[in-house]
Order: sequence, then C-alpha cells, then structure tokens
Amino acid sequence: MSKKQDALEYHSSGRKGKIEVVASKPCLTQRDLSLAYSPGVAEPCLEIEKNPEDAYKYTAKGNLVAVVSNGTAVLGLGNIGALAGKPVMEGKGVLFKRFADIDVFDIELNTENPDEVIKACQLLEPTFGGINLEDIKAPECFYIEEELKKTMNIPVFHDDQHGTAIISAAALTNALEIIGKKIEDIRIVVNGAGASAIACANLAISLGVKKENLIMCDTKGVIYKGRTEGMNKYKERFAVDTPLRTLEEATAGADVLYGLSSKGAFTPEIVRKLSKNPIIFAMANPDPEITPEEAHAVRGDVLIATGRSDYPNQVNNVLGFPFIFRGALDVRATTINEEMKKAAVFALAELAREECPDSVCRAYGNVKFSFGRDYIIPKPFDPRALLRVAPAVAKAAMESGVARQPIEDMEKYVEHLESLQGKAKETLRMIINKAKADPKKLVFPEGDNEKILRATQILIEEEIARPILIGNQDKIREKMAELGLDFNGSVQIIDPATFERSEEYAQELFRLRQRKGLTLSEARRIMARKSRTHFGCMMVHMGDADSLLSGIDTHYPETIRPALEVIGRKPGLSSVHGLYMMVFKKGIYFMADTTVCIEPTPEELAETAILAAEKVRMLDIEPTIAMLSFSNFGSVNHPQAQKVKRAVEIVKQKAPDLIVDGEMQSDTAVVTEMIQKSFSFAAIKEAANVLIFPDLNSGNICYKLLHHLGGADAIGPILMGMQKPVHVLQRGDDVSDIVNMAALAVVDAQNS
Repeated sequence: MSKKQDALEYHSSGRKGKIEVVASKPCLTQRDLSLAYSPGVAEPCLEIEKNPEDAYKYTAKGNLVAVVSNGTAVLGLGNIGALAGKPVMEGKGVLFKRFADIDVFDIELNTENPDEVIKACQLLEPTFGGINLEDIKAPECFYIEEELKKTMNIPVFHDDQHGTAIISAAALTNALEIIGKKIEDIRIVVNGAGASAIACANLAISLGVKKENLIMCDTKGVIYKGRTEGMNKYKERFAVDTPLRTLEEATAGADVLYGLSSKGAFTPEIVRKLSKNPIIFAMANPDPEITPEEAHAVRGDVLIATGRSDYPNQVNNVLGFPFIFRGALDVRATTINEEMKKAAVFALAELAREECPDSVCRAYGNVKFSFGRDYIIPKPFDPRALLRVAPAVAKAAMESGVARQPIEDMEKYVEHLESLQGKAKETLRMIINKAKADPKKLVFPEGDNEKILRATQILIEEEIARPILIGNQDKIREKMAELGLDFNGSVQIIDPATFERSEEYAQELFRLRQRKGLTLSEARRIMARKSRTHFGCMMVHMGDADSLLSGIDTHYPETIRPALEVIGRKPGLSSVHGLYMMVFKKGIYFMADTTVCIEPTPEELAETAILAAEKVRMLDIEPTIAMLSFSNFGSVNHPQAQKVKRAVEIVKQKAPDLIVDGEMQSDTAVVTEMIQKSFSFAAIKEAANVLIFPDLNSGNICYKLLHHLGGADAIGPILMGMQKPVHVLQRGDDVSDIVNMAALAVVDAQNS
C-alpha cells in the first residue's frame, strides 16, 4: 500500500477522523442522567449566572482550546479551504491531548474575510479557555490575532507565528552560547516574510538582537526603506536603510541565517561567505533551505538546525504550543504575552543544557545527547518539556499580572503535571527505537499476506527491522504491485522451492526429528513446500535470520508447534510460556501465562514469573510481580491457592533479587492503597506490573476481556523460554500490531 493509501486508511478506519468526545462523568443510571441534564444541570447554570468565573469550576472551559482555521495556508498545501484543512486541525487536537492533556474542538470557518474570523472567535469566547489560530495566511493572520488579543479575555495564540519563533529562539540562545557570541552583537538575515518569519524576527529583537542588525528578505529580495513592490505594513516594520538588494548580498558576513522560505534557498556560495562559526536555521519543510550535509561540505564550523526529525536540532513546534497553553490555562491567563513567550524560550534553552536522562536517550535509539552543536534543543518526546515550560509560562503570567488564578504551590503543580503523563505510549516508542538502534533479520513465513507486506513497508521506512519474506516471489511481487509498495531492494524474498540451501535445511530437520518419526523425504517436502513456518524456524535455527514472526494466517498451535520442533525450548526449562503486554492509557501491565501452560505446576508457575521478569527488564522496566489467586495470603486453604504460594517460595529461592509476592487477589495486586493498608507485610509495596495467573483459563480470559472491553492494546503473545526468538501474531492483528510485535521481536533478538 502506498503512503497515500496508508494515510487515507489511517484517517478512515474504524471511527472516522482522529478525535472523539468522551464523557468525563458517569451516565449509567437515571440519577446520573438527572444530574448531567435536567433537572440537575440547572444548578451549575444558576451558579455561573451569578459568577461567570464558576464556568471554570462547573464546565470543561478551563481545559478546552479551539483550534480555529479558515484553511488559507495549510501546512505547505496552501489555500485548500476550511473543509480540506479539517484533518490538520484534528491532528493539532491530537497533539494538544497527547503532549499536555488539553481537550480541543477544531473549528473550521468557511470564510476568507478576516473580520468574519474575528467575529466568530469573539462569539466563541464563552465556550473555550483559549484559542489557537492555525493555518491562516499572512498578512490577515497578523490582523486577526491583534484584534482578538485586544478584545478577548482568554489566551489567543497563532502557532504558525509564535510556535516557530519560540523554539528557534531557544535554539538561538543555546547556539550563541556554544559559539561564544553575544546576541546584541550578531547580524541576522531572515529569509522569508510570512507569519513565522515575522514572528521569529520580532522575538529575536525582543531577546536582544538590534533592529538595525536584522535584514529580512522575501521573494523580491531585501526589504529596504522605500521599497513598494510586494510590501505590507508588517513587512514595513523591518525595512532597513541599506544598499543591499539580494539575499546573496545580505548574507555576506552574517552571523545567523533564519530560513523560513523554500528548498535550496541557501546555496553553498551563501554559506561560504558567512562569518566565522555561522548559525543556520533552515526551517523550510519538508525540505530545508540547505541540508546539514550540504552545509558541512562547504565548511566545518557551521552550526545548523532544521525542521526535520532525521537531523540533529529539530525545530519542532510541538515543543511549544501544548505546554504554553497548559501553563496559560492553569492560571486562567487572559492572554499569552511577551513575558510568557520569553519564559518558554528560556525554559526550553535551559532544558537542553541539562543532562539528558537515559529514558530520553533510549526513546531515540540509545543515542547519547549532550549539550553541544548537535543538541541545542530538547527532543519532542522529552517528557520533561511539559514539566519545565508549563510552570515557567504560568509563573510569567502571574508575574506579569495576566493570571486570574495564580498557582500557590508550584511544586504541587509540577507533581500534577507529572500525573498527566501516561507512560504507556512512551514505552512503546522506546521499544521501537531500541529496535531501530540495531535492526535484526526478521523472517515472515506469511510473506504474501497483505498486512505483512504493509507492515514490511513501515519496518523498512522506519528502519526497525530487516525483513525476510517467505513465499512465491512472483506472487509476492504481484501483491506488492497491487498495493503500490516499493521496498527498493531492501527486502529479501525467499521461495523455499528454489532456495539454494533447501537440501541442507532438510538434512538438518531430519537430524533434529529423525527419532520423532520424521523421514528424510518428508523433511524435504516440509522444507520445499509443505510448511513455510517450519522453513522460517529453520532459517532462525541455521542463523540465516535472527527472529521469526508468524501466525497472521494460521491458528496459534500451527505456529508454536514448528517452533518447538525446530528451535525448541532452552535447556533446563520445563516448558515455554506466553506473555502479553497490555497497554492502557496510564500504564503497561505484563500478563503470563496467557497462551501455553494449561495447568501449571508450582515449578512451572515460578518459571513463568522468572522468565517474565527477564523479558520486562529487557524493555528497561523494573518488574514487580504478583502471583495471582482467589486467595489473599492464606485466606483460603485450598490446593489451588497452596500451589501459588509454593510457586512464590520457589521464585524467591531461585531469584531472590525479584520483587514478588502472593498468593494474592487481582485487585490487591494492582491497587497500591489496598496493599499498603491491608497487607503492609507484603514484599510488594505498590501496584504490581507483572501479573502471573494460576492457570491458562484465568490468564487467557482476562487478557482478552481487557483487550476487547477494557480498551487495552494487547501486544503478544511473546514466547518465553525458546532457545532463539520466535513470536506469534494473532489472526485479527492489524498492521500496527504487526509493527509493534516486530519491534519486540527485534529487541528480543538483540538480547539473545
């Protein structure tokens, strides 16, 4: 499937679009409904009528932002209109929610009249705590924001302007420190005169750049005093008295280049003539004005940032707007002023100078980040950004007198912000990036399956794995053509019927299974055409692949049986075991055995727990293990409870470093307050993250109910105890499930 088709399917699959409204209060009983609506709803209405500020107490206003656009300047698509721009505005809402837990309604206005946009926003003020203007063309965007800031008592922020300005200003602050230049001494050239360029120039001057040391250029060249062509009042503010007329003339000897224009605008000749240790922010997207490779090929002293995630120093607006609005909303600011923007700049700049924690490095493939030429801005997935920027903005709002509800205890506020950060998605991202740090050869026996092929495209593009597809080459290539896929020669396709090592594989399979009733001729048939899963397992066994992922087209036993016959379990183990990673909004739990051991003995239960702990630690998570039962620490004297109690004793003997306890009921295991209040003697002092079930019935039932009714993403089954990594897909898995399992399989192979 092509990228276009992938994008269209992403937006259209399941519930259409990317957002939904979820009730935050129970609405199950007649009493609930009478409180939510008539007659109970009258009470908060009357309170708000008496005191309008109570709207923040009784409604969602205080955590609700309107993303408003008329679609006149969408992404790089231009004036595509309000309706066509709606997917972008929904996407902006996703980012607000993902990074700062701010709710969003996207508002697309079918007008190009700026006064109508202004009036619409003014009429919306009772509904929202803030307004984020988005993708409105210049110069109208300047006028709209100016008028709204004058007339409204909630924060109004045009991210296309100020988001880029704030992130680039933080980068400039740190870049100047690294190269040893003072902001008041530098000469800066801004190439571009749209919304973001003018905002960048304004903020740079606010931070200390002398206005006479800043030259702005547009498609007509230098903006100079007396120029009339292509001018407006916003450009006029940057007109300078200079004989310079072209970008090439203006940039000679400059210290800093801001690129907010187009691909290739900064030529090697321009870079060559810059001052010593020049700073280049080539922020055109998706292709910068000059790439880091091109700039460094001209001279080695360039410090460069771009808008691209595949280069160091990405200027990414997501480092700004979610956290700025978070801080502004939390103090009920009436506006986002210059002091608040500067506070965000300095908070981001200071964060980049701090030692980067291992968790962030792991999230980016174990790359070590330290303050310097290749790390002047924090990474977008750095969870500390919320904890630094939002409090800084809130404090600046209080100090500048625009906060209507000041925060009394900033430490408690930071703790509150930490509680907003669900760790589950960060863990998934960390797993993917661990895989990307050292991609392994991953074999797919069902190489002609559409979902496998689409997942393969992602694995290649993201450099998560080195896929090997098993199947008929003509059939696979025909399917690729139907789906519009192009692997660019990055995938090995193997047809067992023509594979040059097929006889060698057959001889080895015969050696492994000759005393299990297998003949050489049958081994040859299995390798040539009978079982691609056997063939894939043999590839792993023979070292031609690092891991196997199969099962999208077959029943679970049909995958695990060949794995056991060819690869087998590790010596000394009584069985292999199944583990699921259950991803919830606020955390991740690991559940075992959910797929293999039907009636485990105490020894097998202990084995499950120890192997599960190894897998969890492989993902850089410290396991806290609860051995589950219907009994709490001897409350029921039954053989099933005694079995679990004995398993706990075995685990403590064999792995005394593990935090483990039981037998315990499931609610005891996952509710910290219950453990601490009623069972303070337990080795577990907080909610467990690894749950070991007493039998396959309970484990299998539980994970499936949590997946389908509890809204958890179920990643697995992860096979534990195999001599080499083999993992199983489920028949209903979608492409994202396959990608997640592939990343896990690669990480498992890295640790084997």
